[in-house]
Amino acid sequence: MADHALRLSTMGHTWIFDLDGTVVKHNGYKIDGKDSLLPGAAEFLKSLPEKDMIVFLTSRTETYRAETEAFLREAGIRYNAIVWNAPYGERILVNDSKPSGLKMSYSLAPERDTWCGVLLEEDESL
Repeated sequence: MADHALRLSTMGHTWIFDLDGTVVKHNGYKIDGKDSLLPGAAEFLKSLPEKDMIVFLTSRTETYRAETEAFLREAGIRYNAIVWNAPYGERILVNDSKPSGLKMSYSLAPERDTWCGVLLEEDESL
């Protein structure tokens, strides 16, 4: 069962995911010597339409760029950008609202190393 249900428009969406502890095991690349996807993460990411943009944020330094990108490629995880060297503190998304009332931003904060189940419903009326 999904932890979160999102009713979205049929337009393209921008997904912004923290990497460690949200999509992959937190610090797995250091502790285990390699990354590992959290159960459910790959299936969800692969289900996102091609018209959607996927951006990963990470506190990892660019020193880990090659191995991180290789891992994502080998796992078949598509993305448009990775933002490296993000501060360890809170991540704040600020976005305007559409005059129609369409909600333009969401925030989900699952427990560390737990994929947050998301049920997506596209609504043509939005």
